[in-house]
Amino acid sequence: MSWAQTLAELVARASTDLPADVETALREGLARETPGSPAAVALNTVLDNTVLARRLRQPLCQDTGALLFHVAAPVGVSSREFRRAAETAVCEATRQGILRPNAVDAVTGRNGGDNLGPGSPAIHWEETDGPEVIVSLLLKGGGSENMSSQYSLPDSRLHADRDQEGVRRCLLDAVHRAQGMGCAPGILGVCIGGDRAGGFLESKLQLLRPLGRPSADPALANLEQRVLTEANTLGIGPMGAGGRTSLLGVAAAARHRVPASFFVSVSYMCWACRRHTLRAAPDGRFLAWADPAA
Repeated sequence: MSWAQTLAELVARASTDLPADVETALREGLARETPGSPAAVALNTVLDNTVLARRLRQPLCQDTGALLFHVAAPVGVSSREFRRAAETAVCEATRQGILRPNAVDAVTGRNGGDNLGPGSPAIHWEETDGPEVIVSLLLKGGGSENMSSQYSLPDSRLHADRDQEGVRRCLLDAVHRAQGMGCAPGILGVCIGGDRAGGFLESKLQLLRPLGRPSADPALANLEQRVLTEANTLGIGPMGAGGRTSLLGVAAAARHRVPASFFVSVSYMCWACRRHTLRAAPDGRFLAWADPAA
């Protein structure tokens, strides 16, 4: 199996097959809601859609999102060859209707119809010592992307200082401002620190972490759980219709920063957290599906 074939299967699975941990979190949310309530109706619809998309191999959402590949590869694997294969796979998936044509020229407004262009797909490359290539793909819809945000601390509006309490205030504000837009219940990918660009990238990569797996840093793990618990008391609920399930998870990381800056970057993800990871040989042969955080 070539790189193009391997990546075509990754794109198809990401678009049509909601990861098991996300589906489980949705079912747990449904169990918390009052039967027959708008929240329960919304979650039942989402779960029915999830089953149908998987069975029919059709996109989970009409907005199939922007494509973000993260690649961890040993020395010798060609990033240029990988990009060519990824572009071939994306173009074919678009032709088949697995992806919607989503790449629009920001200057002319022209949609090329194949999801290819500067920045699409986005590919982030990391060199590793292992013998295999680990490829993760995240599909991020525009509604959730619009609800993402970045804070610079201190923030007088939130009375947020440069500490964990200040970060907590930012994260709860991000959920409150979303008000169910971006297709709640959502997931927060968070980066504390870093520069502006690096913070947003790291916050998106945190969305690859399986739900329910806390940060290895006890302080961050405590922050994740506290924000998740408190966000689900805000009453926003699925699609903003009210209820007990506004967030499915919070995944936070921290990066060193310069003394003058303290950014909190928040990547908001919709319930359709479309991500999958595979292991491949250096020549592109598919080996196995993998835990995205492995």
